[in-house]
Formats: sequence, C-alpha cells, structure tokens
Amino acid sequence: MPSSPLRVAVVCSSNQNRSMEAHNILSKRGFSVRSFGTGTHVKLPGPAPDRPNVYDFKTTYDQMYSDLLRKDKELYTQNGILHMLDRNKRIKPRPERFQNCKDLFDLILTCEERVYDQVVEDLNSREQETCQPVHVINVDIQDNHEEATLGAFLICELCQSSTQRTWKTRSTSCCRSSRRRVAEPSCTPSASTDAPMAPLTRVCCRSAAGGQWHPDQLYI
Repeated sequence: MPSSPLRVAVVCSSNQNRSMEAHNILSKRGFSVRSFGTGTHVKLPGPAPDRPNVYDFKTTYDQMYSDLLRKDKELYTQNGILHMLDRNKRIKPRPERFQNCKDLFDLILTCEERVYDQVVEDLNSREQETCQPVHVINVDIQDNHEEATLGAFLICELCQSSTQRTWKTRSTSCCRSSRRRVAEPSCTPSASTDAPMAPLTRVCCRSAAGGQWHPDQLYI
C-alpha cells in the first residue's frame, strides 16, 4: 500500500475495459483511484464490427449486463463482455465521463493517444481555480482483455514506484505496452525542479527509431 497515495485517474474511451481493469488493480493496491471514459457514448462489441452496442454514460453496468444477457447470452459470455460487466458493477455503478468530472487529481493515466489528447484538451479548456499541477501520462493499451490486464499491471508498477513527492517534478513520460514486452517508463526533465510549478505540466515522450526520446511539452 502506498505510504502517500496519489489521487489517480485512469481514462480510456468508454470506461469499460482498460480503465476499469487498471481501476480494479489499483484499488486493490490501496490507491485513491477513479476511472473515466472520454467518448460521447459507451460502446461495446456487438454481433458484427459495424453493429456495436451503444449506451449512454448514464446507463449502469447492471443494465448493460441485463441487456446483453437478453440479446445473446452465448455470444457475450464467449467474448468475455458479460464477465467484464460483472466485474465493473462490483467496482462502481456506471461508467463516468472525464469531461463531466471536476475533481482534482495528481496523476492522470490515459490508455491511448487519442484519449490523451482529449484529456489534455479538456484540461486546457477549464478555468484555472487552484493552480495545482497535474501530470498526464499515456500508456498505449490495445482494447482487448489480455492487453488490458498487461497494461493495468504496467500502470500499477508505475504508480507503485511513485509517491506524491516523486511526482512533484516537472517531468512525466509516455509508455507503451506490448503483448510480449512491456516498456520501462522513461522520464525527460522539462525544467529545473526548483522553478515554480505551472497549473498543468505535460511532457509526453514518444519512443522513436534509434531509441531516442522526443519530448512534447505544454505549460498553462
């Protein structure tokens, strides 16, 4: 259990698979964690790629479970969706949209670059109130059950190696996970830690050919 828990948010698109797997693991490790999606609707796989099941964020996990159970119990049991929803409803009642949450976090972890951009865009659009810094890190995770589990353990390791004191710096990193190999987090300093902290500090490091890291930095 962390001695000084970070206020952590994990964000994917629909708050169903990747963010909820990480939410589950982090909460069991004693972290103060919430999870979110950034999409306009919640989407779950349907009977065909062009026929997803679409729900409003106000729909509970239990209602989704009952709906899919009624539609095709065999299909949604076989592809693991019912099992996933059963886990989700044990964690919290319904999915949540990040753009509708105004709570403060020390660390926000996103599960794909598109979601990362949406989170940063939303944070930039908010009116400054506390001038408290927040660190945003993207961990690219494919949206399937196996990769969600691997990505969740990577996120957990990242959080366990950090404390609130550790993250009060001006550097973060962008990590990628793969099925056979999990990349170690790498941080690029963006400025002297003695300098005053900005309301939002973002440094995303993307791995490039030759093993070099290219920081993308934003201060507001």
